[in-house]
Amino acid sequence: MNLPEFLDMGKHAFYVWGSYGVVALFMLLEVVLLVLKKRSLTQSIARLARLNRE
Repeated sequence: MNLPEFLDMGKHAFYVWGSYGVVALFMLLEVVLLVLKKRSLTQSIARLARLNRE
């Protein structure tokens, strides 16, 4: 089996590579959402710290 045959996967290529694409997209989305959540929580903690100092 050579590489083009492996990548083609017969009639199932669209399903297989589409599934890999969706999983990769959601993994990337998870990282982005975690970074945004961390930024939001850090800002909230800083805001609470400023309020407690006053």
